Amino acid sequence: MKNTLIGSLFLILASSIWGGMYVVVKVVVAVIPPLELVWIRYLIALVALVFIGIVTKQKWKIKRKHIGIIIAISIVGYVISIVTQETGTMLSTAQMGAIITSTTPAFMVVFASLILKERLTFKKAISVSLATIGVIIIVGIDDINMSSMLGGISLIIAALTWALMSVLIKCLPSDYSQIVVNTYATLIAFVVLTPLVITRLPKININELSDPTIWGGLLYLGVISTAIAFLLWNRGLQMLNASGGGVFFFFQPVVGTLLGWLILGETISITFWAGSFLILLGVLIVIKDRQEEQNQNQSNLNM
Repeated sequence: MKNTLIGSLFLILASSIWGGMYVVVKVVVAVIPPLELVWIRYLIALVALVFIGIVTKQKWKIKRKHIGIIIAISIVGYVISIVTQETGTMLSTAQMGAIITSTTPAFMVVFASLILKERLTFKKAISVSLATIGVIIIVGIDDINMSSMLGGISLIIAALTWALMSVLIKCLPSDYSQIVVNTYATLIAFVVLTPLVITRLPKININELSDPTIWGGLLYLGVISTAIAFLLWNRGLQMLNASGGGVFFFFQPVVGTLLGWLILGETISITFWAGSFLILLGVLIVIKDRQEEQNQNQSNLNM
């Protein structure tokens, strides 16, 4: 039960951090194009992760048989998913982004069933359904600009690949330090993106980078949203099953809406609280289902 609660807390914190990321990306991407932004974000994250790893005296050795999985995690999640996510955020509306991103947990349930052979229980299906309905209630379905088709396609690819990455993380031993795994995955993504970005960097307006809003946003994306949030998300998934853990992803639109209310003065209607209640209910079902699963496993061991 303790691991379930800690893992749930990690996933909630990670999703909440990413909930504020959409506002930051929308501002920064106006100055730095998506591909270059991801590259700079990973450069900052690498510095932070290596520093954390040295201070905490991490053991950097990875078994050869797991190197392929880490490469897959990096390419699928850290490269394809993040680049398409930030491209989709730039090309589409925040409303469309919230709705399409909310498909991630459903994809996670499918991949967890196919790859990890996790059993799809009725409670898991109900929890994902409740949370999905909650997101739709919060963001609404009116006035979605479907003409930004490329943005929508990019966001669908981002949701699909992030779900696959989240399931692949479960293929690694749980005793691996997530600081080490995250550092290697970030390094691989940084190396892969460098040839694509290096000739484009001189086109960035250096004067605009001196704006505190821009460099502050870069620090948030690199240190908080990448180094810290990825650690929390990966570790949280290691402590829960992948299919159930995806439900916590729904905290993103909730936090994003709250920040819009607190920082930007946007209004919150009764639909926000109704949708948030359904999301919370879905999360509680996952926690209870996980607890019952652990109790059943313990009972089987004692027999």
